[in-house]
Parts: sequence; C-alpha cells; structure tokens
Amino acid sequence: MTDSSSTQPPQREGTPREVFAAFLKLGLTSFGGPIAHLGYFRDELVTRRGWLGDHAYADLVALCQFLPGPASSQVGFALGMMRAGWLGALAAFTAFTLPSALLLLAFALSASAISGPLGTGILHGLKTIAVAIVAQAVWGMACTLCPDRARAGIAVGAVALLAFLPGAFGMVAVIIFGALVGLALGSGTGTPIGGHLTMPVRSAQGGIALAVFIALLCLLPLTAGGSQALAVFDSFYRAGALVFGGGHVVLPLLQAETVAQGWVTPDAFLAGYGAAQAVPGPLFTFAAYLGAVLGPEPNGVAGAAIALVAVFLPGFLILVGVLPFWDRFRSMAAAQSLMQGANAAVVGILGAALYDPVFTSAIGGPKDFALALACFVLLMAWKAPPWAVVIVAAAGGAALTGFS
Repeated sequence: MTDSSSTQPPQREGTPREVFAAFLKLGLTSFGGPIAHLGYFRDELVTRRGWLGDHAYADLVALCQFLPGPASSQVGFALGMMRAGWLGALAAFTAFTLPSALLLLAFALSASAISGPLGTGILHGLKTIAVAIVAQAVWGMACTLCPDRARAGIAVGAVALLAFLPGAFGMVAVIIFGALVGLALGSGTGTPIGGHLTMPVRSAQGGIALAVFIALLCLLPLTAGGSQALAVFDSFYRAGALVFGGGHVVLPLLQAETVAQGWVTPDAFLAGYGAAQAVPGPLFTFAAYLGAVLGPEPNGVAGAAIALVAVFLPGFLILVGVLPFWDRFRSMAAAQSLMQGANAAVVGILGAALYDPVFTSAIGGPKDFALALACFVLLMAWKAPPWAVVIVAAAGGAALTGFS
C-alpha cells in the first residue's frame, strides 16, 4: 500500500466539469452511509486522483465532524471548492446528491416497491460492502495519521471513550479529547502540512453565511405559519441545522418533523427509510422522498426540491462560515498539535464505526463475513475499483439469500 502522506500532492486548479465528473462517479457508487463515503472520497480523490494529501483530508474530516449537518456532503462540498471554486463546490454537491435524490423521488412517485428475496439479498450485499470500505479507510488513515505510539494511543482511547459516550455528541467529545491530548504533546511545527489549501471564501463572506444560518434558524419558525411551503422549509431546515454527525442521526429529527405533525404516515416513513438504504450517496436525500410524499401540498417534485434544499442548506452555510479561518488556523504550531490529535481521534471514530453500526448491522454470520472479507481483499490486494466491488457485493448478497 502506498502511503500518500510521504509525497503530499500540491493543490492544482481544476474545473467544475472535472469536479462534477468525479463526484458523479461517487454519487453513483458510494453505498454504505457517511462513514463509508469518507472511505470512497479518500480512495478516489486522495489516493487515485491526488487532489490533496491524507493529512489535509483528515483535517477536513475533523472540521466537518465538529459542525452540524451532513458530514460527508460537507467534506465533498469543501473538496469541490478547493478544486474549482464556488462552481466546483456546487458541482460536487449536485453530482454527489442528484443520483440518490432522483432514485428516492422515483420511488416516492412509484406505486410499487422493490421487495422479495432478490431485493432483500441485494440490499444486504450493499450493506456488506460498507464493512470492506470502512475497513480500508481505517487501515489507510491509521498508517498515515497514527505513525507513533502517542497518536495510536489517542485512536485507541477514542474507541474506548465512544464505548461509554455513543452518539453524535460523543463523537464531538472524542475529537475534543484528541485535540487536547495533541495540544499537550505539542508536536506541531508551524509549517503547513500538505501545502496551502486555497479556499475562495473571504472573511466577510464567512460572517454573512453565519449570520444567514442563525437568522433562518430563528426567523423561519416565526414566519412558517404564513404558508405550507415555508412550514416545510422550516421543518427540514431545523432538522439539518440541529444534527451532528449526519447520516442516520438525522432520521429521528425528520420523523419528529414529519410523522409527528401528520404530514407523513409511519408506514410511508419506514418504506422510504428502507429504500434509502439501497441507494448510493448521502442519506440526507431521504428528505427528497419525504418531501414528495407529504400529505399537504407542496409535495411531489416541488415538495422534494424544497425539502432537499432546506435539509442541506444549514450545514453548508455554517461550513462556509468557518472556512475563511481554517487554513490560517491550521498553519499555527499549536493548531497543528490540536489537529494531529483530532486526526488520530478521527481514526478512532472510524474504527469504532467499523464495529458499530457497520459490522454489527451487516454481518449476521460466517457467510456474510466471508463476503465482506472477499470485498476487502478485492479493494486492498487486487486494487479493484469500488464500483466493481459494489456489484460483487450486491451479487453475493443475492446469492447468499438464495442459498439460505
């Protein structure tokens, strides 16, 4: 395996078209949820394309784990911005989100749902591939970001803390723990790791983004009574603004904002949740399904568009708000010590997630483990592209269901 930190690639200017193509591939093949997405991103953009190095990538992951919103989509948004500016950020978001959003919208508008042993087997295979993807990410990032005993200890300590502090707030606490231990170790040099990462966001623009984030969060509930469209936007915006960790964490918030208000039936909510597991891309696109099946209008395509924009918007606003200060921050010696500890904690978070929920929800016996191990070997030893391994996993899951 090549250690991508040994030769940190310089950041080169790209084009929105290049970004769109890269993220469309990811949007079509990134199964397994937000933790697995980070593995797909690393494999495609760090290892294969060399857009940035492991240290810079881990810095971004740690930053987005701190913030509310869809962590993997925020990482993708920032990567697109680094590569090709504002249009690159928009291209990354659109390409990564559109495939799953359209699939879930089609499911919502369709009278029939995928069912039966074959569909169940394919779904199970897609969950199994997440085990291999996350294991690959843990291995690669551990080799790069935990090169000494101290940082390896931080990663192990992060896993132990998460055993007692589960959930999104536990993840934030673990990153803070890692950052404080890193600061105490004081190994930062003041020389930017991974080179200068250009972010085309001025401080004033960041301040405006933060102001808009807070204003919408406070003012939307006061104006939502004026129309159902505003009420829908308010509910989905609040769900996106108050969730840390992204992914499955947003589901109870969306349930409270839709099912509890009588907009979506419990059966429809659960059917959409099941469909969301079978599509690639961010789980936040579940909002498109919910917007389409809302009882009151707007629903259908209009409802899906409103819900989708509203649930992603707060996470991107707060990310833009902090980005102008990030590169300056990470160039300080003390900040580097903080980030080195935080990055090691991120490895621990990935390691804990590899067990729960990824392994525990996907592996039900020796046959499942054998399939996951085969996928891991295809990725690590055979260097097979992730999309091809996804096909193998889906076929294997269907075959295992047929033999059971």
